[in-house]
Amino acid sequence: MSSGIGSLVKVIFKNFDVIAGPVISLVYPLYASVRAIESRSHGDDKQWLTYWALYSLIKLFELTFFRLLEWIPLYPYAKLALTSWLVLPGMNGAAYLYEHYVRSFLLSPHTVNVWYVPAKKDDDLGATAGKFTPVNDSGAPQEKIVSSVDTSAKYVGHSAFDDAYIY
Repeated sequence: MSSGIGSLVKVIFKNFDVIAGPVISLVYPLYASVRAIESRSHGDDKQWLTYWALYSLIKLFELTFFRLLEWIPLYPYAKLALTSWLVLPGMNGAAYLYEHYVRSFLLSPHTVNVWYVPAKKDDDLGATAGKFTPVNDSGAPQEKIVSSVDTSAKYVGHSAFDDAYIY
């Protein structure tokens, strides 16, 4: 009988992250979120909204880098510790992490298009176009770049939808 209990304890310790992870990261926050919705206080609403936003970021990170994270042996335990810090009411980890890192990143202005170079105010379209006007051997601008387009040539090939096409 004692070997059965010992085996059970061994299995629980080996799979602690699998057992405790969903309870700590989903079940308790869900319960606390429902209680926060039903309460009149807005402080707990902010705590749990912040938690769910951070939990979503963690899950997106995991989904993106799953192949890399599966090679890190202690990642499940580190995630469990981080999630516990975010969830536990006395620590307010979610509020701290959001206020000090995520909020400052989201509210700071970001450069979206780093390759955009604005035109100068004194640029003249004619002067700019003159820089790229083709010139002939004497240095004078050419009259016409393309004189005419020959439209007399017809496509002689067949398509797969023609009746005369041989397969």
